[in-house]
Amino acid sequence: MTQLNLPSASTQFNKNGPELQDAEQYRAPPWLPGGNLQTIYPYLIQPGSKITYRRERWEHEDGDFIDVDWLDGSTNAPLVVLFHGLEGGSQSHYVLSIMNTLQNAGWRGAVIHFRGCSGLPNRLPRAYHAGDSDEINWMLHRVFWESQLLDSETPLYTIGVSLGGNALLKWLGEQGEKACQIITAAAAVSVPLDLSAAGAALDKGFNQFYTRHFLSTLKYKMLEKMDRFPGLLDAKAIAACNTLYQFDNLATAPLHGFCNTEEYWAQSSSKPWLKHIKVPTLVINARNDPFMPASALPTQEEVSPTVTLAFPEEGGHAGFLQAPFPGKLTWLPNKILSFFKLQENNNDDATTRESP
Repeated sequence: MTQLNLPSASTQFNKNGPELQDAEQYRAPPWLPGGNLQTIYPYLIQPGSKITYRRERWEHEDGDFIDVDWLDGSTNAPLVVLFHGLEGGSQSHYVLSIMNTLQNAGWRGAVIHFRGCSGLPNRLPRAYHAGDSDEINWMLHRVFWESQLLDSETPLYTIGVSLGGNALLKWLGEQGEKACQIITAAAAVSVPLDLSAAGAALDKGFNQFYTRHFLSTLKYKMLEKMDRFPGLLDAKAIAACNTLYQFDNLATAPLHGFCNTEEYWAQSSSKPWLKHIKVPTLVINARNDPFMPASALPTQEEVSPTVTLAFPEEGGHAGFLQAPFPGKLTWLPNKILSFFKLQENNNDDATTRESP
């Protein structure tokens, strides 16, 4: 495991980089104790200034579509592709905080929505899932070619949060050295690296609050889909389900080629792939994340030397709010961009890419 020695808070990047406000270990505000508050309260915060996206629709060769929200900027500025979490999108609080930081730094961004997450239902029976590395592969290569990065010195970075982080890490591990042909560095945040452990955690105690939140939209979308595709699944059972295990067993697994929830979770977890990653990658998970037990987090021996583990004691799930009151969502994007900038400096001598 690499040790991340970040620049001091006074360090300022030159090439469109951000001025770091706090690159130290995360510490939660004293008035925001515990993983649940550190998860829920940031969800209510409106981070930074308004982001104006440019939406583009990609037509997929399978007949479906993918919606991308672009944060435009100079064509030679670094480009960051972001994959959101379960039922997230370009308006999620963690996405907006990252995009605000990119905008202030003069960088470009692209939020790629998983199918059905851009505000409109997708066309096909299938949806999206935590292990869909084939989808990640298609999306990143589309960005790479359409942004004409083959003969460019412009770095391409990628961030995945929660479910999107799991799919991204799985792709990075599967691709190995091939991923280095298009990606300069990656970051994954609040990742359910072990889906079985995460699923079990979300079915217990207060965590059922999060499960109900997710199921409120997951079930609505799936029932709408069954109106368009009668007989696809058991609508009555889906309407009655109250755990993510049940929903994945009734909908996610059968729609995406898995026998059941156990097979889906086992085959889709990214943790086993961490030791195969070759792209410099930062993994940030709070040890008090309600979605991912600290006991299931990987050790140094379970990851590649190119993977940097950052596991602060606090932060919640995709939270990492900073003082002063009412709080600001700047620690996480600054931590990620400082890591990316270090990798760009390390790769200054590698200015050409081979065709992927």
